[in-house]
Amino acid sequence: MDSIAIPQRVGPPRKRPGRLAGDKGYSCHRVRDWLRRHGIKPLIPHKDNELARHDGRVKFDKQGYKRRSIIEQAIGWLKECRRIGTRFEKLAINFLAMMKLAMIQRCLRIAFSDRA
Repeated sequence: MDSIAIPQRVGPPRKRPGRLAGDKGYSCHRVRDWLRRHGIKPLIPHKDNELARHDGRVKFDKQGYKRRSIIEQAIGWLKECRRIGTRFEKLAINFLAMMKLAMIQRCLRIAFSDRA
């Protein structure tokens, strides 16, 4: 979270997102408390066995959570590249370069697709 830089129209980039979406695996008090302490609204659905799920006071932003599928699809597209899915590159700088190349390849595939 410390390496995030969210560009703003005016002023320096923000270091923290306004909301953070995660699946039910991240639904625990420790994660939710950390997010709230740092001013981040959690978009994490409650597990079925949690009391907060059945409490009428807790509201869940379903529309905001649905936008999470964009990230899930992007990760799925990246895993089509075997080099990234198996993490052949051990150095972080080389892995980041391969991630950028994979995203460029994906953008070019979409831009020059014969289906469009």
